[in-house]
Amino acid sequence: MEQTRLECDSIGEKRIPKDAYYGIQSLRAVENFSISGSRIHPEMIRSLALVKKACAIANAQAGVLDRSRAAAICWACDEIVKGNYHDQFIVDPMQGGAGTSMNMNANEVIANAAIVHLGGKCGDYSLIHPNDHVNCGQSTNDVIPTAGKMTTLILMRRLEASLLTLHHSFERKAEVFDPIIKMGRTQLQDAVPVRLGQEFHAYATSVARGLARVHHSSNELLKINMGGTAIGTGINADDAYFRTVTKILSEAVGAEFLQAEDLIDATQNVDCFAAVSGAVRNCAIALSKIANDLRLMSSGPRTGFGEINLPARQNGSSIMPGKVNPVIPEVVNQVAFRVAGNDVTISMAVEAGQMELNAFEPVIFRCLFQSIDELTRAVDTFTVNCVDGITANEDRCEELVESSVGIVTALCPYIGYSKASDLAKDALARKISVRQLALDQGLLTPEELANILNVARMTTPGIPGKTVLK
Repeated sequence: MEQTRLECDSIGEKRIPKDAYYGIQSLRAVENFSISGSRIHPEMIRSLALVKKACAIANAQAGVLDRSRAAAICWACDEIVKGNYHDQFIVDPMQGGAGTSMNMNANEVIANAAIVHLGGKCGDYSLIHPNDHVNCGQSTNDVIPTAGKMTTLILMRRLEASLLTLHHSFERKAEVFDPIIKMGRTQLQDAVPVRLGQEFHAYATSVARGLARVHHSSNELLKINMGGTAIGTGINADDAYFRTVTKILSEAVGAEFLQAEDLIDATQNVDCFAAVSGAVRNCAIALSKIANDLRLMSSGPRTGFGEINLPARQNGSSIMPGKVNPVIPEVVNQVAFRVAGNDVTISMAVEAGQMELNAFEPVIFRCLFQSIDELTRAVDTFTVNCVDGITANEDRCEELVESSVGIVTALCPYIGYSKASDLAKDALARKISVRQLALDQGLLTPEELANILNVARMTTPGIPGKTVLK
């Protein structure tokens, strides 16, 4: 039989595996909240350890935690930051209690790791107590949102790096494709010519805008409520600790965190996460639109637009030989759907806070971390496995431009809108080109048509020659 130790809390007693670094409150959480089947995000675990380390240092400097205990707690936190003891963080990220189970899981693991480091045995909380020492001067209500902000910042920086790489990829393609003229489309109908490079430059611009929004929204995460404890009033926090803990944490992680001016507000309200989620959502849906365009332009290969080729990544069918599907843009679409759904959840959770606390930070972090992680991975595969390898079918682009009636738009300043409209309808009905029909009807001379219907010139502002309505 497995050896156990007996632990007790305000509810009662419970047997814990003898050598487990988690304790009774963590185990109760496992019994109560087996919801998502997953564990706390590794970066959230590291962030919790960094918060606890900063608190131990601040409390030691304030004289409310003896130096030997503080040093042992700091040692345990450093080990967790390195990746050790992560298997002891057993609680489900989806939990009631505003994250108390997550906080206590960290407190228990840090306490027991420090106890063993000092030569004691797991569960001997007379040496280091999860609440009295590790959680000294703290509350779940300032620890969890602070660790959540730290984690979000880390994940957002990764997303920013991936978006920047994708932006550069689109810029390179825009330069390569700039000489290629294709047909622009509105409402999926022929519009006017555009350079393929212009389209890809527009994609680069869209990605850059999403990147800027992501970066700007991250700035809202730099104000934290450490020292506010339960509701922002700072109850049980030593004054010296209160004044230094944010600075110590900033130095520990290399970020410019600031203690919120209004700690009551910073504890009540978590709308900063809604702002971040909104920026991530906007970025995701913009990428999804780009993915839609690439799927359309590459459709075919014989019966669709066929203007570009996406890299062949895998067989597209279990029954149709030779079929290759646009699987990378498709997965980008699906991630965008997930991010949009998570954003709805986050918005509802942010709104659902009551009085002095928002109890729903666990689901906010669960959804936000998932959105950022999955979008980052989607951007990476979009860049490497799709955009970098796109090629153009220049002859097909030229063929579609020449066969389209959309170029008739360029004749409007010369023959008028009504006559140009009749010309377009007649060209479609007779299945001949606008250029040929205009020549047949003697509307313009061959030289005039050659000048006006220069499709490359149509892709920039200006009217060639003198505007004379006939």
